[in-house]
Formats: sequence, structure tokens, C-alpha cells
Amino acid sequence: MTDPDVLVIGAGISGLSVAWLLAHEGVSVEVWEQSDHPGGKIQTRQQSGYLLEESASMVLNFRPEVNRFLATTQMDQHKVRRAQTEHRYLLRDNQLVELPLTLPAMARSQAWSTSGKLRLLLEPFAGSGDSERETVTEFVTRRLGQEILDQAIEPFVAGPLASDPDRANAAATLPRLTGLEQRYGSITWGMLSNKLWYRRTATETEAFSFDGGMKRLIDVLGGSPNIRLRTSCEATELVPGKDGWIAVGLLSGEHHTLMTRHIILCTPARATASLVASMDEELSTLLGEIEYAPVSVIHMGFAETAVKRNLNGTGFLVPRREKLALTGCMWTSQLFPEHAPDGKVLLTNYLGGARHPAAATWDDKRSIEEIVKILTPLLDLKGDPEMVSIKRHPQALPLYYDAYPA
Repeated sequence: MTDPDVLVIGAGISGLSVAWLLAHEGVSVEVWEQSDHPGGKIQTRQQSGYLLEESASMVLNFRPEVNRFLATTQMDQHKVRRAQTEHRYLLRDNQLVELPLTLPAMARSQAWSTSGKLRLLLEPFAGSGDSERETVTEFVTRRLGQEILDQAIEPFVAGPLASDPDRANAAATLPRLTGLEQRYGSITWGMLSNKLWYRRTATETEAFSFDGGMKRLIDVLGGSPNIRLRTSCEATELVPGKDGWIAVGLLSGEHHTLMTRHIILCTPARATASLVASMDEELSTLLGEIEYAPVSVIHMGFAETAVKRNLNGTGFLVPRREKLALTGCMWTSQLFPEHAPDGKVLLTNYLGGARHPAAATWDDKRSIEEIVKILTPLLDLKGDPEMVSIKRHPQALPLYYDAYPA
């Protein structure tokens, strides 16, 4: 077989996406993946009639490029849109409180104090900050106030992003919000301007999965006939040459070498650090210092009769003031009914993250007991889960911390 123009190392969602885009433009591409399957952390499996996602459970799309990809691959025919619900909840003093999602709704909501609402209304008059170096905490308190940070932004950053707002870089972690400030001078004016001027041209934001789960996306990306995908192929050395690169690896335990004009590394930071160490010591050191947050994903299946609360929303997030290892609970079967058998409820829970990294290492018994103890009064549970699945990710998500603090 001829050597490819581009070698992509790593067949997670990033590696497969860039490989597909290059192949779609007529570039010959080969992808090496150390494990025996593509997709990285994105894996879908069946258990006791439930459809379980080991990491990402859906696509949140607001970009026309994604729509074009779906149309090109005919994946739009396999989309399963998330059930429409505007209700999202926050745990506050052992109660679930509905969380408003827009600035006007926040101003009207009973979830905020009068002083918090007044501070929110003053957002257009907030001063500018250091957009490149600010942390999430600094950015949000400057523009929206401490209450919005504690009860809206921090639970999101600590939950879905598994990060710490006190250390996370605002521009890298909240690019849409910081982008509004940079362009319009205010989050409020930016939202209003976008709504007024771009309503007709902007891509509608939608959340969806696919029939058969997120694995279908991986299968389509990795199954392109224009991509040569090699699993169980570990890159061990990259050698720059006169006209490109020599890549050395182990393919199913056997020595494997190829020549390529370009190499794209889509591996975790530490693996990338090892591959570039002989070429750029400083880059290798910086990559090796990137921190990752550990997360455990715990799926629990219940009979509908065992969950007395009406699950009329997406689920809930947990602020740090509650001092719990649980960062959030997604009501998966409410969003995607086909992910649970008839008469069953699927709840997806998250332990750990930057806030409580040790919780991601708890054994099965402790993980289950802690979650059930929290969920029982909140959802009025009557009985233990009928199905439990635990997936631990020691390096779940990279943390966008500033490497050069002031």
C-alpha cells in the first residue's frame, strides 16, 4: 500500500474528525489508534436493554459545518433529537430549584436574591478585564456577580466540564461568553444584537444523538473508505526527514514503519509529550504539565414506579457549596426515551472532576451508595437501582488552566 500524505495519530473524535475532513478533500490519510477500537472515550453499549454512553451522550450543535457534514454523510437521517424541555435544575439546600437559562429569565426568577438580580442588570456597565489571563471566576464575578458564579456558572464548569472556575482560563473555558464581551463590550448587548441581527442567518442550536447512540457517529467517521484506519497500532517514534516524516510504531505487536509528508497528533497531552520529546524538549515539558480531571460515569436504571418525582427536565447540577462529590445527574430517559426499556428510567450520574478527584476512584459499592443516598430524597426513590453500570475515566477532560499565572 502507498504511504499516505497525512498520518493522524489517535482515533478519538478529534483524530477521526480531522481525518474525515482531509479525506473528504481528496487527501490520502492513515489513522493509527493504540487501542483495539476507534472513538476514544466515546463508546456506546447495551446492558439489560438500556443504551449506555460511556462519555459524551449527545451533540450540541450551532455550526453550519456540522450540518453540512451530517447532510454529506446522510447522518441527518439518523439524528435523534433530544426531547424538548426548558427545565433544568440546581441542587440548593437539599432541594431542586429550577435554573433560568437566559439573562431576562434570570432577572425574573425567584432563584436569585434581589441584590443578585440588580447586579445582573448592571452587567452592561461592567468594566473590561484581562481577557487573555482572566479565570472563569474573575470574568464571571466582574461581569455578572458572585451569585451568578456560585449558582449558575460554577456548577456548569464543575459538572459538564469537570473543571475548577478558580483556575480555569475564561477565554478557553467559556469562549462564547468572553467572545460577546470582546465583540460588543457586554454579554447582554451581545446576546441582544445576535438575536436581532443574526436571527435569520444563524444556525439553530440543537441537541441530538443518533439511532444506536453516539457510536454511529464514530462508525461513520472511522468507516470512510478514503481513510486507512489501523487499530492496535501504537506510535513509538517520529523522525523528521528531508521530505516529511518517518513514523515508527507497533501494529498488533509487530514493528511497523511508514513515510508521510505530514503528521497530526490527536493524542492525550502526555502521550503527545512523549512523541515530541526528542524534537522539542520545551514543548514536551509543557504538554506533560497539562492536567486532566478524572470522572466516573454511573448509569442507574430504575422501574418507573420506583421514581416518584416527575422528571420534567434535563436533570440537575450540584454547586460546590453543597459539598458533594456528585457534580450532576442527567435524566437520560427523559431526554432520549429510546435509551431505556419501556417502563424504566435511566439516570446518568457523574462523580469526581477537579472538585472531588478522589471520588472518581471510589469502588463500586461506595459510588452506588453515595449516589443513591443523594438521589433518594430528591427524586423520591422507592428502592435500589435494577441496573448499574460504572465507567471510570482517569483522564476524562483536559483542564484549561493558565500555565503562567501572574
